[in-house]
Amino acid sequence: MVRQAKAQRMLTHDQIWVALDRLAARAGLSPSGLAKRAGLDPTTFNKSKRVTSDGRERWPSTESIAKALAAADSSIDTFARLVGDDSGDGRSVPLLGLALAGASGAFDESGFPIGKSWSEFAFPAAENSHSFALQISGDALQPAYRDGDVLLVSPGTPVRKGDRVVVKTKAGEVTIATLKRRTAKALDLRPLNAAQAERTMTVGELAWIARIVWASQ
Repeated sequence: MVRQAKAQRMLTHDQIWVALDRLAARAGLSPSGLAKRAGLDPTTFNKSKRVTSDGRERWPSTESIAKALAAADSSIDTFARLVGDDSGDGRSVPLLGLALAGASGAFDESGFPIGKSWSEFAFPAAENSHSFALQISGDALQPAYRDGDVLLVSPGTPVRKGDRVVVKTKAGEVTIATLKRRTAKALDLRPLNAAQAERTMTVGELAWIARIVWASQ
C-alpha cells in the first residue's frame, strides 16, 4: 500500500494529459477527435480545459479516460505505459482548425504558426521544428480527407510536383490541393474534389505554400 501511494504521488498533472495526447496520436486523432469518438464533448481534452479560469489544475475524470481508452481500442496497461513513456520520441505540434487558418495573426509571412489561437497535437515523429497540424471540419475535401482528420504540414520540406499542399494567398484564403505544376510565375493547383475546376495562382498572389507530410486516416 505504501508503495502504491508513492506511485500515485509521483503522477503529475502534465503526465496524465501528455498520456492522453499520446493516446490520441496512437489512434491517429487529435485530442478533440479522440473526445468526439469517445462520445464526449469535443473540447473535453483540449488544452484550454486543463487549467481552470483561476489557474487551478483540472484533471481528466476516470470515466473520460475509460471512454477514451475504449474509443482508441487500448487498455489501461497501455495508458500506464504512455504515462511513463519519457523516451522523447514524440512531441507536440501546434494544431489549428482549417476553418481558422485564413484568419490574420495565425501565420507569419513564411507560413510558420504564430499567435495564441493554436492548441497542441501529440505527433510521434514530426518532420521538423516548424511543423504544424490542421484539423479538417466538414466534408468539402472528401474523399481525400474527412471531417476530423488531422494534417501534418511541414513548411520546411521541399514541395514537388504531385504533392498535396496547403496554400495561403496574400488575401488570406487557405486552399488544400495537389500541386500540378510550379513555374517562376505561377502555380497550377488540382483540387482534391474532382468536381471543382483546376486553378492557376500567380506568384504575386501567393503568401506561402507548404507540403502535407502526414494525415490521420
